Amino acid sequence: MKSTRTLLKFSLAAPLALALAACGGEEGDTENGELIAAIPAPDGTNWGETVTVSEDDGYVLGNPDAPLKLVEYASHTCGACAQFSATGKDPLKEYIATGVVSFEQRNLVRDPIDLTIATLVRCGAKENMQVLSDQAWQNLEQTFAAVNQNGAAYQAAGEAPTEQRFIQIAQAAGLIDFFAARGLSADQQRACLADTAKVEAIATNSSTQADELGITSTPTFILNGNKLDIRSWSDIEARLQRAGARQE
Repeated sequence: MKSTRTLLKFSLAAPLALALAACGGEEGDTENGELIAAIPAPDGTNWGETVTVSEDDGYVLGNPDAPLKLVEYASHTCGACAQFSATGKDPLKEYIATGVVSFEQRNLVRDPIDLTIATLVRCGAKENMQVLSDQAWQNLEQTFAAVNQNGAAYQAAGEAPTEQRFIQIAQAAGLIDFFAARGLSADQQRACLADTAKVEAIATNSSTQADELGITSTPTFILNGNKLDIRSWSDIEARLQRAGARQE
């Protein structure tokens, strides 16, 4: 895992390669459990729209007290994370709707583009974080294409003052226009990216948690504190069902 200093001060090498490497973590099996009854959401709410920020600075979708807590450590420049987003997020929401399963997304930051996107998806309301993340993963190929096309501007960003560095990365990657089309104004984005304390906090949390939990790759999934060696939705769904989850 790269250090906070490395992430905040960088030089670019083969950006497209960043989207390709990913592997799972070590196995920590969950116990087989009986079917868990659905847990109603408070009146006037539903679990599918309930978002809280955890003590680990992750964004939790669903019942924060769900008996089955699924955590993903993800990178926004990870092709396998994009694959899980495309194939797993919608069916996972059917389990979240029961109140039995929650899904927490945490950052495992791998590179400056990843850190830039991680900052931008957190820039607005907490309810939009996972939505914007999924949209950014859908746009991953276009993001790297823009970086390759604007390689000189991306390289120059590495020498810019810290408060300007991630703004320039976002511009080189076409991210300012991308997120502006999704409700974050350009001024709002620039303010978030210029907030060096916020940017550094994301990188520091990523590095600290990766060291503490021994997480070295993305995506890595954790179910009720047990690190899994799986990353496909079909395998994760089977594991949730074994632990007692059911669809709505």
